[in-house]
Amino acid sequence: MAKTATKGQKQILEDNKSTIKLYLGISSVSLITYLLVTFIFFFQQFTFRYMFFTFLTIIIYIGAIGFMKFMAQPSYSETGSLVDGGLDLNMEAGMAEYAKDIVILTAGVQLLSLISNYFILLWFAAPGYASYLIWVNILGPWIFAPAPEEGPVNEKKQKKLDRRMKRMQ
Repeated sequence: MAKTATKGQKQILEDNKSTIKLYLGISSVSLITYLLVTFIFFFQQFTFRYMFFTFLTIIIYIGAIGFMKFMAQPSYSETGSLVDGGLDLNMEAGMAEYAKDIVILTAGVQLLSLISNYFILLWFAAPGYASYLIWVNILGPWIFAPAPEEGPVNEKKQKKLDRRMKRMQ
């Protein structure tokens, strides 16, 4: 078997910076597009509900991107050299994947809500998927785990149990 290639700490740091910059750009473009189209074409309809939706998307963007920045926080030595580039945000099946998915889902919902307000209901896909993952990975195996089997019985104990069973009969 061949050894899988690993990334150096400097490469992880640069990849993390570019990933955060990309998702910050996605969220910014989506938010600016939504606000421009809303203010130009739907200004009279921009009520408290739309303001709440806009603030909610901003909070979600800040939370998801802030979480990615927290995960990718590098550490430096006293001399200023890089010790750790932070967690790799581009690692498959990592927590950063879920944060990136939340940014993409929120940007998609925000842009699709310009067509119809019913697209906001797509936001329920995230808690639904999270519930599914919790059930499949944590609760389901814990609830439906088979009972622990009894270990090997000592020969003395087994003979003693056999004698008791004979007496009871």
